[in-house]
Amino acid sequence: MSWKGSLSLNYRRDPHSEVPRTVVHDRHDGPLRVLASLYPEAPAVCHNVLVHPPGGIVGGDELAVDVSVAEGAHALVTTAGATRFYRSTGAPAVQTLHATLGAGTRLEWLPLETIAYSGCIAENRMRFTLAPGAEMIGWDVLALGLPTSNQPFERGSFTQSIELPGRWLERDVVDAGDTRLLDSPLGWAGHRVMGTLWFATGSALPDLRRDTLLDAARAVIDGHALRPTAGASALPDGAIVLRVLAPRVEPLMNLLSAVWAEWRRRAWQLAGCTPRVWRT
Repeated sequence: MSWKGSLSLNYRRDPHSEVPRTVVHDRHDGPLRVLASLYPEAPAVCHNVLVHPPGGIVGGDELAVDVSVAEGAHALVTTAGATRFYRSTGAPAVQTLHATLGAGTRLEWLPLETIAYSGCIAENRMRFTLAPGAEMIGWDVLALGLPTSNQPFERGSFTQSIELPGRWLERDVVDAGDTRLLDSPLGWAGHRVMGTLWFATGSALPDLRRDTLLDAARAVIDGHALRPTAGASALPDGAIVLRVLAPRVEPLMNLLSAVWAEWRRRAWQLAGCTPRVWRT
């Protein structure tokens, strides 16, 4: 039996609040839910944790998340646990995200890692549309198999795309049998975890602001054990991307979290308010 699930999250400023406050209206169909809205740092920033009670995605499952952030709202979205793509008997398992950010909005898309189990046939597609004046920080962490539990990624494939329309399109296909990609120093270099972190804006970044964020990322990388496999660069038209390879999820998440906190502080003058679910 396959699951079809969808979740819509619509963030907006509460017009009745005396202080800036972001509220969310959510609607779900199937096994994909959002926990209660949390405000651990300020009413202006709404934190949500997504949960998927079945615990994993198998062949034939389709999950779709739609996020809309209206003018002046700020949302931080994470997950209660790893996204797990399990073995498929032939049909692909598909997860899609489409986020639309209005003018003057902020979105932090920070899910925990995605695990591709051996034998999966999985697709993960993300699309972020930013209006002028919108800004976001997002990350994606992909782990192939569970090598420390003697469950390496030996069969199957994982297809992923990250898109900022008209500015950045990344599409990767990882096949378990492609040893040139997975083991070559020009590819995954024998690692089985890859992380991508980005800061993006709906308008071009001024040079000084771009360089400040790049320097902050590189300073964190220089002091981290994963320095040999990490790097940050700027794309045209308002995006900075950090990429890192690692043998395990934990040190990679540690690096991404540290850069996220620095970007938050320098770009938005906000402290890195770590979601409690990351520590449980």
